[in-house]
Amino acid sequence: MLETIIFLLPPITACVLLAGILGYFGNHILTRGIIFIDIALAQIVALGTMIGLLMGFAEESISVQLVSLVFTLVIVSIFALTKFEKQRIPQEAIIGIIYGLGLGLAMSLAEHIPRGSNFIAKTITGNVLWVTWDNVLWCFVIFSVIGVIHIFSGKYFIQISNSKDSLPFSIGKVRLFELLFYFTFSIVIVKAVPIGGVFLVFTLLIAPTSIATIFTQRWVWRFIWSWIIGIIGSVIGIYISYNLDISNGPAIVCLMGIFVFILAFAKIIFGRSKVLKGVTN
Repeated sequence: MLETIIFLLPPITACVLLAGILGYFGNHILTRGIIFIDIALAQIVALGTMIGLLMGFAEESISVQLVSLVFTLVIVSIFALTKFEKQRIPQEAIIGIIYGLGLGLAMSLAEHIPRGSNFIAKTITGNVLWVTWDNVLWCFVIFSVIGVIHIFSGKYFIQISNSKDSLPFSIGKVRLFELLFYFTFSIVIVKAVPIGGVFLVFTLLIAPTSIATIFTQRWVWRFIWSWIIGIIGSVIGIYISYNLDISNGPAIVCLMGIFVFILAFAKIIFGRSKVLKGVTN
């Protein structure tokens, strides 16, 4: 039993970190209504990694991560600089096109990479069960720096997220903070995808936040409950996948999906949870 706990500590710790940072960003993404931007960016990260591999870099090297980050920053810069321009094509449509393009290019490049099809599967399902303490430490350091940035700039990010298509302050200031927001978001996705995979990262971003939003609209409590729900779902999913010898990413994704529907039906049938009602009033 002790050996099992020791083996599972790194993936559990990684999921605690991912649940926290992705739960925070998920509140912004859900409020902005650009739900699938994460899965599109995650696919761009995977595409950037494949291009880095073709350039001769090692899969988990800093060089590959920089290539992925550059590709991701190009995409998010477009969103940051065009959000408040009049657009004939909705941003969700652009996000869908980017995801399809990224996936199509990745599948094409996979033919030129040894075991490319296995790499595609790995980017989708992730490999959180085999994460190392070095990966966890780097995530902690990077996420902490991003957390400090958002502590000082969070009120501006929230105002922009709540404003929808209106301008909470000058256009120049809005775009400056949008670039900062998407830049930090890109770094998180670049670090998270190699660990959790595309679908797990997307699920931790959206599912816990969706559950929390059912019960409360306050930003602080949405973040706290998103983090708690993400941790619970991840830990149970890791335990189930380890004991049943199944893929860890899909196990957590399925569990989170079930949580969403169970709590949604509970809210409809029984009304607001007494526990959450007590802490959010």
